[in-house]
Amino acid sequence: MTSLGIDVGTSGLRGLLIGEDGGVVGSAERSYSATSKQQGWSEQDPTDWIAALNETVDELRQKFPSFSQLRGIGVAGHMHGATLLDAAGEVLRPCILWNDTRSHVEAARLDSTEGVRATSGNIVFPGFTAPKLEWVRKHEPEIYAKVHKVLLPAAYLNYYLTGDFVADMSDSAGTSWLDAGQRAWSDHLLNASNMRLDQMPRLVEGSEAAGTLRAKLQSDWGLDGAVTVAGGAGDNAASACGIGALNEGQGFVSLGTSGVLLAARDGYRPAPETALHTFCHAVPDRWYQMGVMLSATDSLNWLSRMVGKKPSELTAALGETIQPPQNVRFLPYLSGERTPHNDPEIRGSFTGLSIATTQEDLTRAVLEGVAFGLRDSFEALKATDAKLTDVFAIGGGSASRYWLQVIATLMDMPLKLPGSSEFGGAMGAAKLGQIAATGASIEAVISVPEVQAEIEPVRALSDAFEEKYQAYRRAYGGIKAIQ
Repeated sequence: MTSLGIDVGTSGLRGLLIGEDGGVVGSAERSYSATSKQQGWSEQDPTDWIAALNETVDELRQKFPSFSQLRGIGVAGHMHGATLLDAAGEVLRPCILWNDTRSHVEAARLDSTEGVRATSGNIVFPGFTAPKLEWVRKHEPEIYAKVHKVLLPAAYLNYYLTGDFVADMSDSAGTSWLDAGQRAWSDHLLNASNMRLDQMPRLVEGSEAAGTLRAKLQSDWGLDGAVTVAGGAGDNAASACGIGALNEGQGFVSLGTSGVLLAARDGYRPAPETALHTFCHAVPDRWYQMGVMLSATDSLNWLSRMVGKKPSELTAALGETIQPPQNVRFLPYLSGERTPHNDPEIRGSFTGLSIATTQEDLTRAVLEGVAFGLRDSFEALKATDAKLTDVFAIGGGSASRYWLQVIATLMDMPLKLPGSSEFGGAMGAAKLGQIAATGASIEAVISVPEVQAEIEPVRALSDAFEEKYQAYRRAYGGIKAIQ
């Protein structure tokens, strides 16, 4: 048998086919884009996800004959997106994405509502789903009146695959409608944002069966047997499954569009005052906490556009041996910030520029600024007694050894690089599909990958980076005061 992991990302969809032994059979992907009609808006057409899925499946079918033995599917998706469907199952408007901050006023009101933080375990961030629906209620009442179901991107793919409205716990925990401790929709949270239980999808664990692939798709895809679709996962929970981070002490730092520091937890320990996210994991009886910064590789991509060079060219110019931190400072708040500030309106800045500042100085400042932001999340996790001892580095930015050395030094903790290139959300989703289809134990399928290298802290520079980090922390208040 084979299993298919589908990762619905912000910039594209990836399909990964694995065999019964967990080995990679092959992969395919298609890209698409988001639109921004106004500052702070970010939307996507769900039909783009479906088109990308169908093209990806067609390529996998053509290239890999074992696709016909497909028995399990898991879907991972970018979290928080509001996909609104009418009673006929048709999409009412473009999906409002995770990095859309238009609903910051609605988020602040919900966050201040009695019992919301205590029940959800989290601050209500503007990117979460509940405030988006409040924004639609205020500004698009004719659409709001037709809302029959609200689905996250992964749940929308589940609907396309199975014909059923079903979502998993890890993704649903980012809506501000789920009681993350009880792993159930909360009447209190729904009432606080003028929503109803019947507008929510059915909940399952990510490793459980959500349904069976629709007969038409089974026929169209040339499959010779029934296919189980798993509950799936939010993208970070899926990545944790891909990297084997299920237990206390395990986690990862992800240098993607956003920056994430994630720690698996063996119990529910919410700490909303830290601006950490405390979400259900994709498997039963486990949770995870993570700090999130909104612009990680996005910061480097922004600089690359400004100077007309590829991000890899910018980082290659620095070499692999880190230098002491410099006077040029970059605050990576290009799209606002989550952990630890929960500030959708703060914006990025350079300070300490001089006539002698070079392009390499700006690049180093960007890498250091993102690393300082991840250190903020590390400090927040330590405040919850999370003890990270086994941490992998993943995401596109992890290709820069310089960047990883800076992060390892700031956290005083080695970072592991996986030996395989397939360990992310698509792999985690495929493993969830395999578990749901076969009934295999979670521990037998989800395992830690081989380690190709460990990036050690440069302790000779620890004091210098610590001094600059403390200055970075103070800089937020000063910049905020003058913006």
